[in-house]
Amino acid sequence: MLVVKWQKELSWTVNVSWSKNAALPILWASLLIRWKVKLNRVPKIWDVNTFLDILEWIWVKYSWEGTSLYLDSTNITNENLNFEKIKKIRSSIFLLSPLLYFFGDIKIPFPGGCSIGKRPIDAHLNWLEAIGYPSKFDWEEIVISWDLQSGTRELNASFWVSSTENLIVANVLRPGETYIRNSATEPHVMCLIDFLRKAWADIKIRYNHEIIITWVDKLASELEFDVVTDYIESGTYMIIWALASKEYIDIVDARIDDLYTFIEKLKEAGVKVQDMWNDVLRVFRAEKLKSISIQTNIFPAFPTDLQSPFAILMTQAEWISKIHEVLFEWRLNFLVELEKMKCNVAIMNPHEALVFGPNILRWGSTVTSWDLRAWAAMVIAWLIASWETKITNVEYIYRWYEKFVEKLQWLWADIKEAEMKIA
Repeated sequence: MLVVKWQKELSWTVNVSWSKNAALPILWASLLIRWKVKLNRVPKIWDVNTFLDILEWIWVKYSWEGTSLYLDSTNITNENLNFEKIKKIRSSIFLLSPLLYFFGDIKIPFPGGCSIGKRPIDAHLNWLEAIGYPSKFDWEEIVISWDLQSGTRELNASFWVSSTENLIVANVLRPGETYIRNSATEPHVMCLIDFLRKAWADIKIRYNHEIIITWVDKLASELEFDVVTDYIESGTYMIIWALASKEYIDIVDARIDDLYTFIEKLKEAGVKVQDMWNDVLRVFRAEKLKSISIQTNIFPAFPTDLQSPFAILMTQAEWISKIHEVLFEWRLNFLVELEKMKCNVAIMNPHEALVFGPNILRWGSTVTSWDLRAWAAMVIAWLIASWETKITNVEYIYRWYEKFVEKLQWLWADIKEAEMKIA
């Protein structure tokens, strides 16, 4: 459990951590190198550590040197997979492509670890089957065999990030040409592409969200690569500073270009920001916020992962704000936790909600978090609530945000961990 007390006097400077969403698919893509990879700026968080545990079970060696991660997959095997670890994280779906390419068959349980909306695995399996990996599955596990096809393939990623990433990794060494239509182009997808290009992969991107992959017979045997910073974490900090800073706070490695739509919505709501150059953004405390409407969508539109933190900003705005969540059903469920804090909200349907403001968030509540991003949203709510708030399900913070609590403490936030008392 975390205990957070009212705090509107935060000050100092914060550095954005490296992107988990970029690091995880790159970890799996590194297996295609089949020798040595050095990844710089890897976040030391729960999901990354779980990935590394899975890799260690299949004889991939790794070691840390500061924030640099060394991988050696020379002796990789498809045996001895740790099913319990795979069940814990949704992104273990990325394991399929490299292991299928090298070993021809695989059996894994259904990946888990996420509680928002429907993310059916059968879409991944259908696309893999289209290039020669037929599968069978029941409610417990997936069995995929090998019959990799050569030649031209056209595949529809439906703008899903994990689907795009999985299809990229599955096709860089497949003989032939691959056209991935309706591809996701989020910054972490581009980071994966940059990594594979540095490893000699032939990948082109067109203006219409089409990715074209041309076969190469091998990838580099050694590689060093820098993971990008997390633009979602950066956006989360922007909201915190707008609501809880003493005057302003500078964000280093702010990913300003990646957050253009989000920053424009902040400005529309009345938040003052200033580009300090070298990707440093100064965010000023907002004294009076205006109501606003947001609609999430695929990049470069408003990010769905910043919808829940932005909802907290809306609670302090005048009049009625509207949220339209396009991508995930029931991601608005976390708003019921705000109601516990005496916030006036209305969930209209699985995709739309109204926030009536401004609200004085009340003290003394014990709330929970519904998903990774809702957890960050609730932290923001506690920082501006009167007196003390308690939160459960704090494991989410260790899965996503690196040193999130420590960073807030450095900025003088009154936030600490506490054990739950069982009656």
